Amino acid sequence: MRIEDVVDQTLLNKYEFYNYGHALEILVDAYPEEWKELKECLSQLKLSLADIKISGGNESPIPKKFDDILYPFGWREIRISGDLLVKKYPRQTAQRRGKFKKEPFETMTLEGYIDGHNIDFLKNKVAFDLEWNSKDQTFDRDLLAMRTYFDCGLVDVGVIVTRSEGLNEIFKTQTDNNGKPLMRKYGASTTWIGKLLYRLDSRRNGGCPILAIGIGKECVEI
Repeated sequence: MRIEDVVDQTLLNKYEFYNYGHALEILVDAYPEEWKELKECLSQLKLSLADIKISGGNESPIPKKFDDILYPFGWREIRISGDLLVKKYPRQTAQRRGKFKKEPFETMTLEGYIDGHNIDFLKNKVAFDLEWNSKDQTFDRDLLAMRTYFDCGLVDVGVIVTRSEGLNEIFKTQTDNNGKPLMRKYGASTTWIGKLLYRLDSRRNGGCPILAIGIGKECVEI
């Protein structure tokens, strides 16, 4: 499936799309409603110079822009935890290898075997994460969470949105609210599409299909 066949040209002009593990095909064919809502979110996103000059983390207004669009559609942030139940089955007789009794002779529970995995937005079996300006190691956490959800059968596909390299053209010409070069805030070791793609190329997402999206400079209203 070609990206240009299922993504409007207006979005292609503003974002970069990278398809891993047939994520796009899964979204289009299995989750058309969620895919439509994600495209609507991307279409409505507008960033100002004031938005990108504010400090990252909880102070940034950019994550709230996604909240305002996706929450009315029923997307929610979630966290999962789970225990692992282990059962040990004895062999039926001392002579018959490979044949085991139906009842375990011992069970044990490993509490907190899965814990602390957060996803910014989840609807049905589509996971969505936004990383605007965090340390790039945050991508490792996101991909681990998505592959864990996938391995547990809780999600079928993940979407991660982050900055494209093209935004640097704006950052290099602006100063922050303290008069310092804005590019210092958006360094090479922060979350941007280049830091995500090499992790996906090395399959840190495991078996979870991922659609990676880079926010382009065209999203910023100057």
